[in-house]
Amino acid sequence: MDEILEILEKDSRISPEQIAKLTKKNVKNVKAAIKKYEKDGVIVKYKTIINKELVKKDDNEVRALIEVNIVPQKDVGFDSIAERIYKFPEVTSCYLLSGTYDLLLVVEGKNLHTVSNFVAEKLSPMPNVRGTVTHFLLKKYKEDSVILKHKEDDKRIAISY
Repeated sequence: MDEILEILEKDSRISPEQIAKLTKKNVKNVKAAIKKYEKDGVIVKYKTIINKELVKKDDNEVRALIEVNIVPQKDVGFDSIAERIYKFPEVTSCYLLSGTYDLLLVVEGKNLHTVSNFVAEKLSPMPNVRGTVTHFLLKKYKEDSVILKHKEDDKRIAISY
């Protein structure tokens, strides 16, 4: 992979001037390369990783990994059914897998019932969906190569009578 892309993948906030210093390239050439990567769809989005556990919010979302077993469609394979599935707003990621299940979905919802309703009412009844297995995420330790720090536990001594 190009060194400009490697640098941006680690820190998307780094400036073209800083990239030019690191790579010993001309700033103008770095800016042109980044613009071309964006235009060609190589760079799709700049992303911020948020440790949601540290955000004080009463309505933290529920995230689930859902394994989906599907019957591929004639002449289009998995792509057509995957496209129908990933267009649901609840689906934040969709991957084709090898192994026991065909697709792995990352699904987010306001609560457990939102995610379970998505599975029961939208995903499972779809033609070509043979089965699903849902895993609810309980805690995130690392995301996109970044180790997430967690709230410190209460260090007070428990008193018992």
